[in-house]
Amino acid sequence: MLVCPNCQGKQLGKLSPTSYYCWVCSIELTISGKELHIHQIEADGTLSSLDDLFSKEERRLL
Repeated sequence: MLVCPNCQGKQLGKLSPTSYYCWVCSIELTISGKELHIHQIEADGTLSSLDDLFSKEERRLL
């Protein structure tokens, strides 16, 4: 089961086969291979990467 690396929440909505939205902390998670990419959704709808706030280990899928 996928867990949000930011809040450790399990309340994730599926946006597409590889994208999820965390309802607790309002970030978007994208799966690329065995790694998560984490984005903040800006007011204009664009995405800003938050990958630099998390280590590769924290973003690795099991």
